[in-house]
Amino acid sequence: MSRNANYRLGLALAAGTVLFLVLGIGALGIIGEGGSNDRMYLAVPAVLLIGSVVARLQPRGMALGLAATAVTQVVVGLVAIGRGLHASPGASVLEIMGLTCMYAVMFAASAWLFQRAAEQESPALASARR
Repeated sequence: MSRNANYRLGLALAAGTVLFLVLGIGALGIIGEGGSNDRMYLAVPAVLLIGSVVARLQPRGMALGLAATAVTQVVVGLVAIGRGLHASPGASVLEIMGLTCMYAVMFAASAWLFQRAAEQESPALASARR
């Protein structure tokens, strides 16, 4: 696959995952039946936004930003369980960690696509950006 295709797929997967996460928080809730507990998951798209701005949408930086986003997703899930939110009505450790890992894997796959795009970058283009 070409650099451009990997970059586009990575971008589409990241955007789709963020949309899926935000809609999941708003419509159904990740922790139980929804509510204010799910707001902590908004830190995940915030990390992605900050990482994208810092990376200036360059493939190598986006790969790092999305890796940080995947880690943030897992940390938020662990914090939710650590705070005892798995005891909320309609919630369980399995549901919280299952959804958390699903989103984290999607962000990690996007990071991998960006890393592949960065590896396929031409040497002349890479040196011009430095």
